Amino acid sequence: MNRTELVAAMAEKAGVSKKDAELVLKAFVETTTEALKKKDSIQLVGFGTFTTTERPAREGINPLTKEKIKIAAATMPKFKPGKALKDAVN
Repeated sequence: MNRTELVAAMAEKAGVSKKDAELVLKAFVETTTEALKKKDSIQLVGFGTFTTTERPAREGINPLTKEKIKIAAATMPKFKPGKALKDAVN
């Protein structure tokens, strides 16, 4: 499912226009991104938790040249599904 299909499904399910559903989805994505930038977590009970995790700097190998390279440390977004979502999928 792509973004357009998601917006259409959300609009139908909520009984609102596609334009309104698009605005809500955009607001959710922006708010989630801003919270994760601040290293906050977002917990949606039954759905899951959005958090960040720190990945330390490490040494890797360029597969083309077999040369060792340094990979910088990074903050990575992470999603852990909740029990209700796991149960619904299984």
